[in-house]
This record gives sequence, structure tokens and C-alpha cells, in this order.
Amino acid sequence: MSGFHDSASGSQPYKDPTPLPDSVPRVQELGVTSAPLKSAAFFIGAYCKEYNEDFMLCKNEGRGDPGQCLKEGRRVTRCATDLPSGSIRCGKTCLEQFDAHWNCLELNNQEYYACRKPERTLNKCMFEKLGLTKTIPGTPAGKKQIHEVEKPIYTTVQR
Repeated sequence: MSGFHDSASGSQPYKDPTPLPDSVPRVQELGVTSAPLKSAAFFIGAYCKEYNEDFMLCKNEGRGDPGQCLKEGRRVTRCATDLPSGSIRCGKTCLEQFDAHWNCLELNNQEYYACRKPERTLNKCMFEKLGLTKTIPGTPAGKKQIHEVEKPIYTTVQR
């Protein structure tokens, strides 16, 4: 007969039943929710571009085998934790702007358009202090990036 077992009241700590092989380098996970990741995503993309490209190339060549690209995935994670601002983990460089932006995303259903004001201050800080710019892939040449539009059509209050 099976019964309910509360994992929080277990006498032994959780042990992963499928640990990674020793050939995969260990790296500390970021340990954050989706809002801070979404806030820092474009800066992580700019800072870790080479690692991201290697990972995506591996995934495309892997033909559905996720185990083939674990090392490349760990390199991406390590790069994200090494971002000079520490924006994901401790946020030393632009902490105030970063916190304002991801908290806005958290309160507004993860919608960028609702958080353009704190996003602009974060973008400015990241550019001034780290030289990182937010660039959205696929934006047509000669057209303004959506986050740079002064009076957007989509806002929290529709006109």
C-alpha cells in the first residue's frame, strides 16, 4: 500500500537519482526565477555570445541527444555567473536598476512593454559601466529597437 510521503519532513537530504557523469564539469546553478533571467537575458546573450553559439551549434548537430551538449551548456551557465555585473547572483554594478527592472517584470506578468522606464535606466547603466548593449536579434536594419521607441503603441494603458 502506498501512502503520502512529505519530502520536507524526510530524515535524509534529497539525493539526485540520476546524477551527471564525472566527465561533465560541475558548475553552480544560477538559482533565480524567470524574472531576473528575463531582465538580464540580452546582457547575458551579449556577454556570453561565443559560448551560446557553441551550445546552439552542438544542439543542432546533436540530433535530439541532450547528453551530447552538457559541457557546452555548463560553459554557458558558468559565463552567466561570471558576468561582471554579477547581475544574476549579487548585482554589484547596476543592482538598483536591475532590481527595479526584474521586480517590475515580476509584477507585470513578465511583459517588457509594461517595464520600459526601469528597462531604460538598466540599459543605460549596463552600457556606461560595462559597455553591454541590448540588441534584439531580427530587428530590421535602419529601424529603432522596440525598447528605444519613445511613445510605443503598446503600453499598460491602451490609447
